[in-house]
Amino acid sequence: MTEQVMDWDDAYQEKVFQAPPPWNIGEPQPDLAALIAAGKVRGDVLDAGCGVAELSLTLAAGGYTVVGIDNSPTAIAEATKAARERGLTTATFVVDDITKFSGHDGRFGTVIDSTLFHSLPVEDRDAYLQAIHRAAAPGAGYFALVFAKGAFPAEAPYRPNEVDEQELRSAVSKYWEVDEIRPAAIHGNIPQLPDIPELPEGSPHRVDDKGRVMMPAYLLSAHKADQ
Repeated sequence: MTEQVMDWDDAYQEKVFQAPPPWNIGEPQPDLAALIAAGKVRGDVLDAGCGVAELSLTLAAGGYTVVGIDNSPTAIAEATKAARERGLTTATFVVDDITKFSGHDGRFGTVIDSTLFHSLPVEDRDAYLQAIHRAAAPGAGYFALVFAKGAFPAEAPYRPNEVDEQELRSAVSKYWEVDEIRPAAIHGNIPQLPDIPELPEGSPHRVDDKGRVMMPAYLLSAHKADQ
């Protein structure tokens, strides 16, 4: 985070927003759900920074084998419980540091990053990209949904490390072949906290049909070279 580092486990314990985190929307982010529907996901899947893992759970319900990794024990416990309650035996979840994890070299046919990249300290991006690249199979796909510069007002108490297109491309292309970066949106619930202002009249941020704010983002598509 650029101004204040969030304690992610506190967030999942509802100590930060006094409610579930805004990014917990009860389903995969719509731009990522569209990728699944379009058949872009193949092989075993790594859900990088999975949180409570609605993405992983959706994929497992569709027949995929998924491993979700997150550094929050609370989020992983909730994801594991949800998988058990839904009878999803092909989704497993691990508490680990996504910049250092090992034991899956060359395994995953798809790596999905649903709003993790911008949550990392900038100095950890390189180690993260190396770690997921190591875990990916030759030819694997990598998809990342990342906040765009200007998504958050300057006065926001928590601001992720938003990117512009060139910054994102430059970081990822050191290890992955970048296929496309296109405008997208990250949908989130609006926190009801006194230090988080309501959307002003005429705000450029749209609201979806479920009342969730749509924050400017990029959807990156890349792949690992075959050799």
